[in-house]
Amino acid sequence: MNGPLIGVALALVVLSATVAVLTREPVRQAVVLAVLGLSLSVLFAVLQAPDVALSQLAVGTALTPLLILLTVRKVSRRSLDDSDSGDGSGDDDPDAGGRT
Repeated sequence: MNGPLIGVALALVVLSATVAVLTREPVRQAVVLAVLGLSLSVLFAVLQAPDVALSQLAVGTALTPLLILLTVRKVSRRSLDDSDSGDGSGDDDPDAGGRT
């Protein structure tokens, strides 16, 4: 009775994992990772493991993509700040102390 439902949930996991691997942009990867976490939690619920499904829902669907998005935001801000702070002198090392 649960065989077709397990098959559909497993196909959804395989599809979303494949899309997550093939996605190149970090923000889109985070969104696809959230979808993968959701599909894994559905699979765990179908396999009658509600505790694992809830843990996957919390960590894999919400927390991990959020941390990835925050990290991408911080890194992109830092790279924008570094490119804006250039004074055009060509000396990018503030600790060089006039050494070349």
